[in-house]
Amino acid sequence: MATESVAELPGGPRGYLVLVAPAAGEPPTQLALAQQVSLDHTVMTYLLDDLEARELIERRPDPRDRRARQVVITDKGRDELGRARRGLATAEGRLLADLDESDAASPCAPC
Repeated sequence: MATESVAELPGGPRGYLVLVAPAAGEPPTQLALAQQVSLDHTVMTYLLDDLEARELIERRPDPRDRRARQVVITDKGRDELGRARRGLATAEGRLLADLDESDAASPCAPC
């Protein structure tokens, strides 16, 4: 169900992870983002190309190091991220629907 929620994003779940990072604060560099989401830098480049083609992110020179590129989420990217988050929340609600409130709210203790 979760995969369906992010299926329209380039890269699906990987694209979702890439959008989450720059939406959370300081735009990461392309290399730092690849390390953060555990993607090979070549795979990351292709994924960023796809996200940029859909105008969900922009790559800009890093003001601290002009050789590096920062990944910046666009307004359209924020809208798509919000849509994906709502879809994930719906999927989570379906998954937890059969649990009582205390079980649904508490983390898995034995895990």
